[in-house]
Amino acid sequence: MSDHSFFLPGKRTGILLIHGLTGTPNEMRGIARSFHQAGYTVHGVQLAGHCGDINDLIATRWEDWFSTVYQAANQLLQHVDEIFVAGLSMGALLALEYASRFPVSGVICYSPTFKYDGWSIPRWSQFIGPWVLPPIYHFRLFSQRTFDEAEPFGIQNEALRARIVHSMQNEDSSEAGLPGNPWHSLYQLQRLSRRVKKDLGKIHAPCLCLHAYEDDVASRKNSQIVYDHVAGPKHLVWLYNSYHMITIDNDRKQVIQESLDFVAQYALNQSQSAEAKTQDPAYVT
Repeated sequence: MSDHSFFLPGKRTGILLIHGLTGTPNEMRGIARSFHQAGYTVHGVQLAGHCGDINDLIATRWEDWFSTVYQAANQLLQHVDEIFVAGLSMGALLALEYASRFPVSGVICYSPTFKYDGWSIPRWSQFIGPWVLPPIYHFRLFSQRTFDEAEPFGIQNEALRARIVHSMQNEDSSEAGLPGNPWHSLYQLQRLSRRVKKDLGKIHAPCLCLHAYEDDVASRKNSQIVYDHVAGPKHLVWLYNSYHMITIDNDRKQVIQESLDFVAQYALNQSQSAEAKTQDPAYVT
């Protein structure tokens, strides 16, 4: 399995970018370029078990994914004085979990996903998960079974969606990720979700949440959970022209600008005059 992580050297503020479940570092490359162009050092991580086949993924647990994040953060800290952690979907949960344990200058959550409960997700799947997935995992049943994604695949932009679907159908998991979520990996997401919810109150670092108002995969309730329970300064932004994959969809320019503004506001090397101009951080737009 090839390593598709990336490292873009810059100044002494670092940004750690974490992709989602069954995803790839490519999900974060666009925003990584913008951070790097602004002068920051950027590290895009490839989570354990990802960018390979289904067997590679189901051989890992959420603890393995978090271990990847921990190791990547340590590597990044060798080059910078501070880090911001940012993740997409399940990657946002890993970013939050890291922020609950270790010092960070800020955490950015792109479409955080505790539960797949968006409008494109069949309602029956939302009810059987908590009861069915644990025994399936523990008895090693249906190891090749997946919950396949459906239209619109988290992407409102039709041209972009067509390219992503083509890559998935041609089994290029390093480019577009796997076409479905293995049941065993969904159980690991359940475990991670419970852990992160329990630890949200430990997060005192500034937190930015960006979420599509009509997210097809994970409803906006997921970001509301984060906003309601983190203990530090917080900002919640709704996006109105994207679905789940907000780092690459129609609102990506707004996502990038909100992210750059957030890092500029809370980076340690900002001047006192810049800090004096910041607004009350506990607001929603």
